[in-house]
Amino acid sequence: MDEELKRCGISDEDLRAALKEMRGYVDVTEDDLMRIYRIALRHAGRRAAPRILVRDVMTKAIVTVTADADFTTVTNLLSEHRISGLPVVDEAGRVIGVVTEADVLSMAGMGKERTFKDIIRQLLGEPLPRPKQGGSLRDAMGSPDITTVPDADIREVAATLDEKRIKSLPVVDDAGRLIGVISRADIVRAIGVA
Repeated sequence: MDEELKRCGISDEDLRAALKEMRGYVDVTEDDLMRIYRIALRHAGRRAAPRILVRDVMTKAIVTVTADADFTTVTNLLSEHRISGLPVVDEAGRVIGVVTEADVLSMAGMGKERTFKDIIRQLLGEPLPRPKQGGSLRDAMGSPDITTVPDADIREVAATLDEKRIKSLPVVDDAGRLIGVISRADIVRAIGVA
């Protein structure tokens, strides 16, 4: 028998008895009933779990850049703040893109085909052939096709981060203005506190 059913004190015999007690024809097998019960129990568990909102765990002190930022500014900000990405905002504070460490490597001519050894060689001053890459941040940044809102549940955000294989999401208000960032680390911290 399933562990969830044991914890609730429901046995196979209880399920059989419930089926017999129903005085009409029920087109469900014991296995079907157990499966339905497990699914309902999972849904009830999710509903009963405390809902943690993005607004309660997001990082509000956000480091941003504008699309005209230069390569040195971006690399310095990523390094200084020990972050893996920066939201790119317009004059009104609306998110227009995200620049990541991978984008910086691409801007430096280190595309995905480059190895870590290639990066070390370049840092040591050895010249490497450079693939033709976009020279501006606007060309290198990713578009923020994915953002979240402050009232979203962190479980939804965690699923999105996992599905899209990204580390963080910009949090925007109703006008699309950046108000925070939620990262995998923020979610892990929230789960540890809950």
